[in-house]
Amino acid sequence: MFKKVTQRFDWFAEQGMTTAEYAVGTVAAAGFGSILLKILMSSGIEHLLARAIQHAFSFLFGALG
Repeated sequence: MFKKVTQRFDWFAEQGMTTAEYAVGTVAAAGFGSILLKILMSSGIEHLLARAIQHAFSFLFGALG
């Protein structure tokens, strides 16, 4: 009987940890996303991505002008 009570207590103790882990993961993902957005919006990377997309379209559809 004592084992059954401790198992139930352990289950309740773990519920809060799951929520805290989700919160930390969400904050980390938001931070990573903001850093990635800042990097991708920089002028050098923006120019590089535009050239890569232009090159891919010209490769797929021929010269566009």
